Amino acid sequence: MPFDAEVYRARRARVLAEMGAGVLVLATAPEVARNRDTHYPYRYDSHFWWLTGFAEPEAVVVLLAGDAPRQILFCREKNAEREVWDGFRHGPEAARTRFAFDDTFAIDRLDQELPRLLENQAALHYAIGHDPAWDARVLGWLNAVRAKARAGITAPGTLLDARALLDEMRLIKDTGELECMRRAADISARAHLRAMRACRPGMGEWEIEAELLYQMRKEGCQAPAYPPIVAGGANACVLHYVANDQRLVAGDLLLIDAGGEYDGYAADITRTWPVSGRFTPAQKEVYEIVLAAQAAAIDAVRPGASWQAPHAAALRVLTQGMIDLKLLTGELDGLIEQEAYKRFYMHRTGHWLGLDVHDAGEYKLNGEWRLLRPGMTLTVEPGCYIRAADDVPTELWNIGIRIEDDVHVTDTGAEVLTALAPKSVAALEEAMRHD
Repeated sequence: MPFDAEVYRARRARVLAEMGAGVLVLATAPEVARNRDTHYPYRYDSHFWWLTGFAEPEAVVVLLAGDAPRQILFCREKNAEREVWDGFRHGPEAARTRFAFDDTFAIDRLDQELPRLLENQAALHYAIGHDPAWDARVLGWLNAVRAKARAGITAPGTLLDARALLDEMRLIKDTGELECMRRAADISARAHLRAMRACRPGMGEWEIEAELLYQMRKEGCQAPAYPPIVAGGANACVLHYVANDQRLVAGDLLLIDAGGEYDGYAADITRTWPVSGRFTPAQKEVYEIVLAAQAAAIDAVRPGASWQAPHAAALRVLTQGMIDLKLLTGELDGLIEQEAYKRFYMHRTGHWLGLDVHDAGEYKLNGEWRLLRPGMTLTVEPGCYIRAADDVPTELWNIGIRIEDDVHVTDTGAEVLTALAPKSVAALEEAMRHD
Protein backbone atom coordinates (compact mmCIF):
# COMPACT_ATOMS: atom_id res chain seq x y z
CA MET A 1 0.00 0.00 0.00
CA PRO A 2 1.86 3.11 -1.22
CA PHE A 3 -0.17 5.66 0.76
CA ASP A 4 -1.45 5.92 4.31
CA ALA A 5 -4.75 4.13 4.88
CA GLU A 6 -6.47 7.44 5.56
CA VAL A 7 -5.76 8.53 1.97
CA TYR A 8 -7.86 5.62 0.71
CA ARG A 9 -10.53 6.19 3.36
CA ALA A 10 -10.79 9.82 2.24
CA ARG A 11 -11.19 8.71 -1.38
CA ARG A 12 -13.99 6.38 -0.39
CA ALA A 13 -15.61 9.22 1.56
CA ARG A 14 -15.48 11.39 -1.58
CA VAL A 15 -17.19 8.64 -3.55
CA LEU A 16 -19.88 8.30 -0.87
CA ALA A 17 -20.50 12.04 -0.96
CA GLU A 18 -20.84 11.99 -4.75
CA MET A 19 -23.24 9.05 -4.59
CA GLY A 20 -25.49 10.74 -2.07
CA ALA A 21 -27.46 7.55 -1.59
CA GLY A 22 -27.28 3.93 -2.63
CA VAL A 23 -24.65 1.19 -2.58
CA LEU A 24 -21.43 0.73 -4.54
CA VAL A 25 -20.05 -2.79 -4.99
CA LEU A 26 -16.68 -3.27 -6.66
CA ALA A 27 -14.61 -6.44 -6.90
CA THR A 28 -10.89 -6.65 -7.49
CA ALA A 29 -9.48 -8.58 -10.45
CA PRO A 30 -9.60 -12.39 -10.40
CA GLU A 31 -6.53 -14.56 -10.52
CA VAL A 32 -5.97 -15.86 -14.07
CA ALA A 33 -4.58 -19.28 -14.97
CA ARG A 34 -1.62 -19.23 -17.33
CA ASN A 35 -1.55 -22.96 -17.94
CA ARG A 36 -2.57 -26.02 -15.97
CA ASP A 37 -2.02 -25.11 -12.28
CA THR A 38 0.16 -22.02 -12.89
CA HIS A 39 -1.21 -18.47 -12.71
CA TYR A 40 -0.11 -15.22 -14.25
CA PRO A 41 1.47 -12.83 -11.72
CA TYR A 42 -1.44 -11.28 -9.88
CA ARG A 43 -2.42 -7.69 -10.58
CA TYR A 44 -5.36 -6.08 -8.76
CA ASP A 45 -8.16 -4.12 -10.44
CA SER A 46 -7.15 -0.45 -10.76
CA HIS A 47 -10.45 1.02 -9.54
CA PHE A 48 -10.41 -1.31 -6.54
CA TRP A 49 -6.78 -0.44 -5.77
CA TRP A 50 -7.49 3.29 -6.01
CA LEU A 51 -10.24 2.89 -3.41
CA THR A 52 -8.50 0.50 -1.03
CA GLY A 53 -4.75 -0.04 -1.51
CA PHE A 54 -5.57 -3.71 -0.85
CA ALA A 55 -3.48 -5.97 -3.07
CA GLU A 56 -4.91 -9.43 -2.33
CA PRO A 57 -7.20 -11.30 -4.75
CA GLU A 58 -10.73 -12.41 -3.80
CA ALA A 59 -11.78 -9.08 -2.34
CA VAL A 60 -14.78 -6.77 -2.72
CA VAL A 61 -15.33 -3.23 -1.47
CA VAL A 62 -18.87 -2.14 -0.55
CA LEU A 63 -19.77 1.50 0.13
CA LEU A 64 -23.13 2.43 1.63
CA ALA A 65 -24.03 6.09 1.14
CA GLY A 66 -26.63 8.12 3.01
CA ASP A 67 -27.07 9.51 6.51
CA ALA A 68 -24.98 6.73 8.06
CA PRO A 69 -22.30 5.92 5.47
CA ARG A 70 -20.32 2.72 5.84
CA GLN A 71 -17.14 1.43 4.23
CA ILE A 72 -16.92 -2.36 4.09
CA LEU A 73 -14.30 -4.80 2.82
CA PHE A 74 -14.80 -8.48 2.04
CA CYS A 75 -11.53 -10.44 1.87
CA ARG A 76 -10.05 -13.88 2.36
CA GLU A 77 -9.88 -15.41 5.83
CA LYS A 78 -6.55 -16.06 7.48
CA ASN A 79 -5.38 -19.55 6.56
CA ALA A 80 -2.11 -20.81 8.02
CA GLU A 81 -1.80 -23.68 5.57
CA ARG A 82 -2.39 -21.57 2.45
CA GLU A 83 -0.03 -18.89 3.74
CA VAL A 84 2.75 -21.51 3.79
CA TRP A 85 2.15 -22.06 0.07
CA ASP A 86 1.00 -18.66 -1.19
CA GLY A 87 2.15 -16.05 1.32
CA PHE A 88 0.68 -13.69 3.88
CA ARG A 89 -3.02 -12.88 4.09
CA HIS A 90 -4.36 -10.03 6.19
CA GLY A 91 -7.69 -11.63 6.99
CA PRO A 92 -10.78 -9.56 7.91
CA GLU A 93 -9.73 -8.60 11.42
CA ALA A 94 -6.33 -7.16 10.52
CA ALA A 95 -7.64 -5.62 7.29
CA ARG A 96 -10.23 -3.55 9.16
CA THR A 97 -7.55 -1.61 11.01
CA ARG A 98 -4.79 -1.71 8.42
CA PHE A 99 -6.98 -0.36 5.61
CA ALA A 100 -9.30 1.88 7.69
CA PHE A 101 -12.66 0.18 7.04
CA ASP A 102 -15.74 0.39 9.23
CA ASP A 103 -16.49 -3.31 8.82
CA THR A 104 -14.83 -6.33 7.25
CA PHE A 105 -16.19 -9.76 6.42
CA ALA A 106 -14.82 -12.98 5.04
CA ILE A 107 -15.30 -13.17 1.28
CA ASP A 108 -17.26 -16.42 1.76
CA ARG A 109 -20.04 -14.33 3.31
CA LEU A 110 -20.50 -12.05 0.31
CA ASP A 111 -23.62 -13.77 -1.08
CA GLN A 112 -25.12 -13.88 2.40
CA GLU A 113 -24.48 -10.24 3.29
CA LEU A 114 -25.07 -8.41 0.01
CA PRO A 115 -28.83 -8.98 -0.25
CA ARG A 116 -29.17 -7.58 3.26
CA LEU A 117 -27.01 -4.57 2.45
CA LEU A 118 -29.07 -3.86 -0.69
CA GLU A 119 -32.40 -3.76 1.12
CA ASN A 120 -34.28 -0.47 0.75
CA GLN A 121 -31.46 1.15 -1.18
CA ALA A 122 -32.36 3.49 -4.03
CA ALA A 123 -29.49 2.65 -6.36
CA LEU A 124 -26.76 0.09 -6.96
CA HIS A 125 -23.43 1.14 -8.47
CA TYR A 126 -21.25 -1.62 -9.91
CA ALA A 127 -19.23 -2.41 -13.05
CA ILE A 128 -22.18 -3.25 -15.28
CA GLY A 129 -21.29 -5.61 -18.12
CA HIS A 130 -17.65 -5.98 -17.15
CA ASP A 131 -17.99 -9.65 -16.23
CA PRO A 132 -21.05 -11.78 -17.13
CA ALA A 133 -20.52 -13.95 -14.05
CA TRP A 134 -20.67 -10.88 -11.82
CA ASP A 135 -23.75 -9.60 -13.65
CA ALA A 136 -25.49 -12.91 -12.89
CA ARG A 137 -24.37 -12.75 -9.27
CA VAL A 138 -25.69 -9.22 -8.83
CA LEU A 139 -29.03 -10.19 -10.37
CA GLY A 140 -29.19 -13.02 -7.87
CA TRP A 141 -28.76 -10.56 -5.00
CA LEU A 142 -31.41 -8.24 -6.44
CA ASN A 143 -33.86 -11.11 -6.88
CA ALA A 144 -33.26 -12.18 -3.30
CA VAL A 145 -34.22 -8.70 -2.14
CA ARG A 146 -37.24 -8.55 -4.44
CA ALA A 147 -38.47 -11.81 -2.93
CA LYS A 148 -39.09 -9.87 0.29
CA ALA A 149 -41.43 -7.37 -1.34
CA ARG A 150 -44.47 -8.54 0.68
CA ALA A 151 -42.54 -7.70 3.83
CA GLY A 152 -42.26 -4.11 2.61
CA ILE A 153 -38.63 -4.42 1.56
CA THR A 154 -37.57 -2.87 -1.75
CA ALA A 155 -34.64 -3.54 -4.05
CA PRO A 156 -32.58 -0.80 -5.76
CA GLY A 157 -34.61 0.53 -8.66
CA THR A 158 -31.61 2.06 -10.42
CA LEU A 159 -28.44 0.40 -11.66
CA LEU A 160 -25.51 2.71 -12.33
CA ASP A 161 -22.04 2.00 -13.70
CA ALA A 162 -19.61 2.64 -10.85
CA ARG A 163 -16.79 3.16 -13.33
CA ALA A 164 -18.24 6.44 -14.61
CA LEU A 165 -17.99 8.02 -11.18
CA LEU A 166 -14.55 6.58 -10.42
CA ASP A 167 -13.15 7.45 -13.85
CA GLU A 168 -13.71 11.16 -13.26
CA MET A 169 -12.13 11.05 -9.81
CA ARG A 170 -9.08 9.14 -11.04
CA LEU A 171 -8.52 11.62 -13.85
CA ILE A 172 -7.06 14.21 -11.45
CA LYS A 173 -3.90 12.93 -9.76
CA ASP A 174 -3.14 13.94 -6.18
CA THR A 175 0.34 14.68 -4.82
CA GLY A 176 1.02 11.09 -3.77
CA GLU A 177 -0.06 9.70 -7.13
CA LEU A 178 2.14 12.20 -8.96
CA GLU A 179 5.14 11.16 -6.88
CA CYS A 180 4.56 7.51 -7.84
CA MET A 181 4.30 8.51 -11.48
CA ARG A 182 7.49 10.56 -11.29
CA ARG A 183 9.25 7.54 -9.79
CA ALA A 184 7.92 5.23 -12.51
CA ALA A 185 8.96 7.77 -15.15
CA ASP A 186 12.50 8.20 -13.82
CA ILE A 187 13.10 4.45 -13.58
CA SER A 188 11.68 3.86 -17.05
CA ALA A 189 13.78 6.67 -18.52
CA ARG A 190 16.93 5.08 -17.10
CA ALA A 191 15.82 1.74 -18.53
CA HIS A 192 15.65 3.32 -21.99
CA LEU A 193 19.09 4.85 -21.47
CA ARG A 194 20.46 1.44 -20.50
CA ALA A 195 18.98 -0.04 -23.69
CA MET A 196 20.58 2.71 -25.79
CA ARG A 197 24.00 2.03 -24.30
CA ALA A 198 23.65 -1.73 -24.75
CA CYS A 199 22.40 -1.64 -28.34
CA ARG A 200 24.61 -3.16 -31.06
CA PRO A 201 23.91 -4.52 -34.54
CA GLY A 202 23.34 -8.25 -34.44
CA MET A 203 21.75 -8.28 -30.98
CA GLY A 204 18.32 -9.79 -30.60
CA GLU A 205 15.36 -7.57 -29.85
CA TRP A 206 14.79 -9.85 -26.88
CA GLU A 207 18.23 -8.97 -25.50
CA ILE A 208 17.34 -5.28 -25.52
CA GLU A 209 14.04 -6.14 -23.86
CA ALA A 210 15.99 -7.93 -21.12
CA GLU A 211 18.07 -4.79 -20.50
CA LEU A 212 14.89 -2.76 -20.08
CA LEU A 213 13.24 -5.22 -17.74
CA TYR A 214 16.40 -5.61 -15.67
CA GLN A 215 16.71 -1.89 -15.01
CA MET A 216 13.01 -1.49 -14.20
CA ARG A 217 13.00 -4.34 -11.72
CA LYS A 218 16.36 -3.41 -10.23
CA GLU A 219 15.12 0.06 -9.34
CA GLY A 220 11.85 -1.06 -7.81
CA CYS A 221 9.21 -1.30 -10.51
CA GLN A 222 7.07 -4.31 -9.66
CA ALA A 223 6.42 -5.13 -13.31
CA PRO A 224 6.40 -3.61 -16.78
CA ALA A 225 3.28 -1.50 -17.21
CA TYR A 226 2.57 -3.30 -20.51
CA PRO A 227 4.38 -5.74 -22.83
CA PRO A 228 7.43 -3.87 -24.15
CA ILE A 229 7.66 -3.09 -27.86
CA VAL A 230 11.22 -3.59 -29.09
CA ALA A 231 10.95 -3.15 -32.85
CA GLY A 232 13.89 -3.01 -35.20
CA GLY A 233 13.66 -1.95 -38.84
CA ALA A 234 10.34 -2.69 -40.53
CA ASN A 235 8.93 -4.01 -37.24
CA ALA A 236 8.75 -0.39 -36.05
CA CYS A 237 5.97 0.18 -38.57
CA VAL A 238 3.78 -2.31 -36.67
CA LEU A 239 2.23 -0.21 -33.91
CA HIS A 240 1.72 -3.00 -31.38
CA TYR A 241 4.63 -5.23 -32.30
CA VAL A 242 5.50 -7.36 -29.25
CA ALA A 243 7.15 -10.49 -30.68
CA ASN A 244 10.60 -9.00 -30.01
CA ASP A 245 12.24 -11.99 -31.68
CA GLN A 246 14.29 -10.55 -34.56
CA ARG A 247 17.94 -9.57 -34.86
CA LEU A 248 18.91 -5.89 -35.07
CA VAL A 249 20.38 -4.92 -38.42
CA ALA A 250 23.07 -2.29 -38.92
CA GLY A 251 21.62 0.84 -40.51
CA ASP A 252 18.09 0.23 -39.20
CA LEU A 253 16.23 2.18 -36.56
CA LEU A 254 15.09 0.64 -33.29
CA LEU A 255 11.80 1.78 -31.76
CA ILE A 256 11.23 0.95 -28.09
CA ASP A 257 7.91 1.59 -26.37
CA ALA A 258 8.29 0.49 -22.75
CA GLY A 259 7.48 1.67 -19.26
CA GLY A 260 7.52 0.32 -15.74
CA GLU A 261 4.78 0.15 -13.13
CA TYR A 262 5.63 1.52 -9.69
CA ASP A 263 3.14 0.90 -6.87
CA GLY A 264 0.47 0.47 -9.52
CA TYR A 265 1.25 3.64 -11.51
CA ALA A 266 2.47 3.40 -15.09
CA ALA A 267 5.11 5.12 -17.13
CA ASP A 268 4.86 5.04 -20.92
CA ILE A 269 7.92 6.07 -22.95
CA THR A 270 8.83 5.63 -26.59
CA ARG A 271 12.23 6.39 -28.04
CA THR A 272 13.63 5.64 -31.50
CA TRP A 273 17.33 5.51 -32.32
CA PRO A 274 19.75 4.12 -34.93
CA VAL A 275 20.99 0.60 -34.27
CA SER A 276 24.47 1.56 -35.51
CA GLY A 277 24.63 4.70 -33.38
CA ARG A 278 24.20 7.37 -36.03
CA PHE A 279 21.18 8.42 -38.08
CA THR A 280 21.33 8.34 -41.85
CA PRO A 281 20.38 11.67 -43.47
CA ALA A 282 16.92 10.34 -44.38
CA GLN A 283 16.33 8.90 -40.92
CA LYS A 284 17.43 12.14 -39.30
CA GLU A 285 15.10 14.19 -41.51
CA VAL A 286 12.07 12.10 -40.54
CA TYR A 287 13.13 12.00 -36.90
CA GLU A 288 13.44 15.78 -36.69
CA ILE A 289 9.93 16.14 -38.10
CA VAL A 290 8.47 13.84 -35.44
CA LEU A 291 10.49 15.57 -32.71
CA ALA A 292 9.21 18.98 -33.85
CA ALA A 293 5.66 17.62 -33.89
CA GLN A 294 6.07 16.43 -30.32
CA ALA A 295 7.47 19.78 -29.21
CA ALA A 296 4.47 21.55 -30.74
CA ALA A 297 2.08 19.12 -29.05
CA ILE A 298 3.71 19.48 -25.62
CA ASP A 299 3.60 23.26 -26.01
CA ALA A 300 -0.17 22.96 -26.53
CA VAL A 301 -0.64 21.19 -23.17
CA ARG A 302 -1.88 23.77 -20.69
CA PRO A 303 -4.89 24.32 -18.40
CA GLY A 304 -7.97 25.33 -20.35
CA ALA A 305 -6.71 23.95 -23.66
CA SER A 306 -8.80 21.38 -25.47
CA TRP A 307 -7.79 17.73 -25.29
CA GLN A 308 -7.63 17.97 -29.10
CA ALA A 309 -5.11 20.83 -29.09
CA PRO A 310 -1.91 18.72 -28.78
CA HIS A 311 -3.10 16.35 -31.50
CA ALA A 312 -3.99 19.23 -33.83
CA ALA A 313 -0.60 20.85 -33.24
CA ALA A 314 1.25 17.62 -33.98
CA LEU A 315 -0.82 16.98 -37.12
CA ARG A 316 0.15 20.29 -38.70
CA VAL A 317 3.86 19.65 -38.22
CA LEU A 318 3.68 16.01 -39.31
CA THR A 319 1.57 16.67 -42.38
CA GLN A 320 3.82 19.52 -43.52
CA GLY A 321 6.76 17.18 -42.98
CA MET A 322 5.12 14.54 -45.17
CA ILE A 323 4.72 17.17 -47.89
CA ASP A 324 8.40 18.12 -47.55
CA LEU A 325 9.40 14.45 -47.76
CA LYS A 326 7.25 14.11 -50.92
CA LEU A 327 5.11 11.47 -49.25
CA LEU A 328 2.03 13.66 -49.75
CA THR A 329 1.11 16.17 -52.41
CA GLY A 330 -1.33 18.99 -51.88
CA GLU A 331 -2.25 21.89 -49.62
CA LEU A 332 -1.69 21.48 -45.87
CA ASP A 333 -5.18 22.25 -44.58
CA GLY A 334 -6.82 20.18 -47.27
CA LEU A 335 -4.61 17.16 -46.56
CA ILE A 336 -5.41 17.41 -42.85
CA GLU A 337 -9.13 17.69 -43.59
CA GLN A 338 -8.93 14.65 -45.89
CA GLU A 339 -6.90 12.76 -43.25
CA ALA A 340 -4.35 11.93 -45.93
CA TYR A 341 -1.68 11.77 -43.21
CA LYS A 342 -3.24 8.58 -41.83
CA ARG A 343 -1.29 6.46 -44.29
CA PHE A 344 1.85 7.37 -42.32
CA TYR A 345 0.40 8.46 -38.96
CA MET A 346 -2.67 6.47 -38.02
CA HIS A 347 -3.01 6.94 -34.26
CA ARG A 348 -3.81 9.84 -31.99
CA THR A 349 -1.18 11.87 -30.17
CA GLY A 350 -1.87 10.74 -26.61
CA HIS A 351 -4.01 9.15 -23.93
CA TRP A 352 -4.62 9.50 -20.21
CA LEU A 353 -2.01 7.88 -17.97
CA GLY A 354 -2.16 6.66 -14.38
CA LEU A 355 -2.95 3.35 -12.74
CA ASP A 356 -3.69 2.06 -16.23
CA VAL A 357 -1.48 2.79 -19.23
CA HIS A 358 -4.60 3.89 -21.09
CA ASP A 359 -6.04 5.38 -17.95
CA ALA A 360 -9.56 6.11 -16.77
CA GLY A 361 -11.40 9.20 -17.99
CA GLU A 362 -13.57 10.33 -20.87
CA TYR A 363 -12.08 12.38 -23.68
CA LYS A 364 -15.29 14.15 -24.59
CA LEU A 365 -18.03 15.67 -22.45
CA ASN A 366 -21.43 16.30 -24.04
CA GLY A 367 -19.93 15.67 -27.46
CA GLU A 368 -17.13 18.22 -27.08
CA TRP A 369 -13.44 17.57 -26.45
CA ARG A 370 -12.90 18.17 -22.78
CA LEU A 371 -10.60 20.88 -21.47
CA LEU A 372 -7.33 20.08 -19.76
CA ARG A 373 -7.13 20.77 -16.03
CA PRO A 374 -4.25 20.83 -13.54
CA GLY A 375 -3.69 17.32 -12.17
CA MET A 376 -4.40 15.49 -15.42
CA THR A 377 -1.60 13.35 -16.83
CA LEU A 378 -1.35 12.27 -20.45
CA THR A 379 1.09 10.93 -23.01
CA VAL A 380 2.27 12.93 -26.00
CA GLU A 381 3.39 10.53 -28.74
CA PRO A 382 3.40 11.57 -32.41
CA GLY A 383 4.92 9.21 -34.91
CA CYS A 384 5.60 8.50 -38.55
CA TYR A 385 5.61 5.01 -40.08
CA ILE A 386 6.78 4.64 -43.66
CA ARG A 387 6.44 1.18 -45.17
CA ALA A 388 8.14 0.12 -48.37
CA ALA A 389 6.02 1.03 -51.40
CA ASP A 390 6.52 1.89 -55.05
CA ASP A 391 5.45 5.51 -54.51
CA VAL A 392 7.77 6.05 -51.52
CA PRO A 393 11.43 7.10 -51.94
CA THR A 394 13.57 4.05 -51.21
CA GLU A 395 15.72 5.89 -48.66
CA LEU A 396 12.57 6.25 -46.52
CA TRP A 397 11.51 2.62 -46.62
CA ASN A 398 10.82 0.93 -43.30
CA ILE A 399 11.44 4.03 -41.21
CA GLY A 400 9.21 3.83 -38.17
CA ILE A 401 9.57 6.58 -35.56
CA ARG A 402 7.58 7.41 -32.44
CA ILE A 403 8.62 9.74 -29.63
CA GLU A 404 6.53 9.55 -26.46
CA ASP A 405 6.70 11.35 -23.14
CA ASP A 406 4.48 11.47 -20.06
CA VAL A 407 3.18 14.98 -19.40
CA HIS A 408 1.46 16.33 -16.29
CA VAL A 409 -0.80 19.37 -16.58
CA THR A 410 0.30 22.00 -14.05
CA ASP A 411 -1.31 25.28 -12.96
CA THR A 412 0.61 27.16 -15.63
CA GLY A 413 1.52 24.63 -18.32
CA ALA A 414 3.05 21.19 -18.45
CA GLU A 415 5.68 19.10 -16.66
CA VAL A 416 7.40 16.42 -18.75
CA LEU A 417 7.82 13.56 -16.29
CA THR A 418 10.02 11.47 -18.60
CA ALA A 419 12.57 14.15 -19.53
CA LEU A 420 15.47 11.97 -18.33
CA ALA A 421 15.20 9.81 -21.45
CA PRO A 422 17.39 11.32 -24.24
CA LYS A 423 15.54 12.28 -27.40
CA SER A 424 17.41 14.89 -29.41
CA VAL A 425 19.51 13.55 -32.25
CA ALA A 426 22.70 14.69 -30.53
CA ALA A 427 21.69 13.23 -27.17
CA LEU A 428 20.74 9.87 -28.69
CA GLU A 429 23.95 9.57 -30.68
CA GLU A 430 25.96 10.52 -27.60
CA ALA A 431 24.16 7.91 -25.47
CA MET A 432 25.02 5.27 -28.06
CA ARG A 433 28.74 6.04 -28.33
CA HIS A 434 30.68 2.86 -27.67
CA ASP A 435 34.13 4.24 -26.88
